Amino acid sequence: MIDIADKLVKAYEGKPLSELPDAPVAALQGVSESDAEQLEQAFGIRTIRDLGDNKYFRWAQAINQLAE
Repeated sequence: MIDIADKLVKAYEGKPLSELPDAPVAALQGVSESDAEQLEQAFGIRTIRDLGDNKYFRWAQAINQLAE
């Protein structure tokens, strides 16, 4: 399994993987509380699960992969 601890802020590094999808999006390294607020306002994204399931982000990822 991939080590994801360095992708998370310190408070979430030791959490079980099963809990991370419901963690706030600000648990991800580089996503500030301000960024999290803007994601919620723009796309209704509150959790890591919401971010991963967001159709616009998934579409963008698919377009990038198909273009490779």
